[in-house]
Amino acid sequence: MSAATYNFNLDQGANFVLDMIMKEDGAVKDLTGYSARAQMRKTKDATEISGTFTCSIPTPTLGTIKMEMDNATTGAITAGSYFYDLEIFTSSDNFFLRLIQGQVTVTREVTR
Repeated sequence: MSAATYNFNLDQGANFVLDMIMKEDGAVKDLTGYSARAQMRKTKDATEISGTFTCSIPTPTLGTIKMEMDNATTGAITAGSYFYDLEIFTSSDNFFLRLIQGQVTVTREVTR
């Protein structure tokens, strides 16, 4: 399974939340035992992390994944274009799966 591409805008200085439901073969995937993580970088090869999303799986049996970033974190990111991806993994068997990837455009905050 290839990762889906999803590009989005992130407003500097604002809270960001992306909720999603993972399905496999048309059915909701039970994510019990999985964790999720996501990062942004200026380029795909950059060693420096530009932003780290807080990821959770609030209702594993319903396949829900939440990717978020608070306003203090988004406020510290320089406006511009970035790359990101979101993956799920299990620590017990070292299974990793990239679910989505794409570009993030951070728009400059005016009111601060």
